[in-house]
Amino acid sequence: MDDAVQELLAWKGLAAGAWLVGLVLLERLLPKAEPPAGDGRFGHRRLLRNGALWLANTILSPLAVVPVSLWAAAHGLGWRPDWWSGWAGLAVDLVLLDGLIYWWHRANHEIPFLWRFHEIHHLDRFLDATSAVRFHFGEVLLSAAARAAVIILLDVPIGSVLAFETLVLVATIFHHSNLRLPDGLERALARVVVTPSIHWVHHHRVRRDTDSNYATILSLWDRLFASRSATRRWTTMPIGVEGEEERPLATLFARPFRRRR
Repeated sequence: MDDAVQELLAWKGLAAGAWLVGLVLLERLLPKAEPPAGDGRFGHRRLLRNGALWLANTILSPLAVVPVSLWAAAHGLGWRPDWWSGWAGLAVDLVLLDGLIYWWHRANHEIPFLWRFHEIHHLDRFLDATSAVRFHFGEVLLSAAARAAVIILLDVPIGSVLAFETLVLVATIFHHSNLRLPDGLERALARVVVTPSIHWVHHHRVRRDTDSNYATILSLWDRLFASRSATRRWTTMPIGVEGEEERPLATLFARPFRRRR
């Protein structure tokens, strides 16, 4: 790994970490919804579950996720034309990758094998900024493999990959947050990017809404591919998976591998 890539990775971690800490603090000063009772004072049991899942992926990232992306970028098919480079090329990459991650997210809901892992993210019974880093390590590895295939086929440079991953983290932390925004500002933002009002509906404890609102950064994808829910968020909207309950931490790690009836 060369120095430039190491520096980009360091900046990515710093930016995402600062953004997460900032929103965790802000959403507690300006909450939109009140967390449900019964999960310990200040919801500490829920935060411990989310934190443990995040920690597992943090350990996994330098061991598997980053090396896979670096390897894929070094083995691109090498077909890119000259115009697809520089700042214009970066912009094209970011929009293209955002469109592709829409379809990957949708696949995680529509393909039962992938849903086994993605369900762990949705079993959270409340949303805040920490929900954005609550993913099963199996989903992280599967996502890394799918991303590697895209990097190779589209010959995506590692700079574009890291820029996109940083934007994804920033967007995901934002739209999972419980931050109370002025209604006018959120409506304006929602025309362009995914906001909490859009993504909380995706976590509504009704499968019809869970299987909608798949976009990550730009909100246009759900309108373009007819997957935008007509449901509007309300402050007491029940969050989770229809017909399922939250599980203890050990069960969350093991659940995707257990036989289902």
